[in-house]
Amino acid sequence: MTNRKETAARRLLCSGCGTPFTCELSGQCWCGKETARLPMPAEGADCLCRDCLRKLAAATFANVSSN
Repeated sequence: MTNRKETAARRLLCSGCGTPFTCELSGQCWCGKETARLPMPAEGADCLCRDCLRKLAAATFANVSSN
């Protein structure tokens, strides 16, 4: 078994809202350019679209700063 780097784009449905989007497995995905860093999705969940990721980041940082 070889350890090959995935390069194909994946078509996903956002686990938050169901919006279709593309994930670049080559490491050049749009989410890598986002300033917020959140934990990986929970087991059984997949990635979030740009809007849901930004909403989750805003809510997470609002909760952290209010504590």
